[in-house]
Amino acid sequence: MRPPDRRAGDAPAPRTEVGDPPAAAAARPPPQDLLVRLYALPPAPPAVPGVTLRRPIGPEHGLVADWVAARFGPGWASEAGVALGQRPVTLFVAVEGGAPLGFACYDATARGLFGPIGVAEAGRGRGVGAALLHATLDDMRRAGYAYAVVGAAGPVDFFARVAGAVPIPGSWPGLYAGLMRPGAG
Repeated sequence: MRPPDRRAGDAPAPRTEVGDPPAAAAARPPPQDLLVRLYALPPAPPAVPGVTLRRPIGPEHGLVADWVAARFGPGWASEAGVALGQRPVTLFVAVEGGAPLGFACYDATARGLFGPIGVAEAGRGRGVGAALLHATLDDMRRAGYAYAVVGAAGPVDFFARVAGAVPIPGSWPGLYAGLMRPGAG
């Protein structure tokens, strides 16, 4: 999983890879929303050794929000803050050695909307993102949702492989149209 390219006040931009020449980034299609059938969620991936997935408790909320802001920007931290304020909390954190390694949430931007999800460099390629995605989607299923929408998905192949997600045609810019931007106006 790559770092996000969405920041506070910005509509998600077309996805870029580190080192992409501008022409390659511009040639990518815009992001799109994906649909996940929660009633047909694939089996959970194997547990990641040494990593615990759980909801943070009250005294950890500030730490989690600060961690998200430092690694993924204030926009995602804002969404994490909304998920942390839900009861029950709609954010899961991956913890290794007493420190956050990744997070995923839902119902932060809109009801039934999954995301954002972010994993620190140290957790990438180890199955942490897949475990967080599955745990969060399974929680949505248990809460009574039949479907989840992944908003402005970046790594479409990841969501398709792990959760069976399919594109929603014509979904860009969706609910992100008209998003306020810092310094606008």
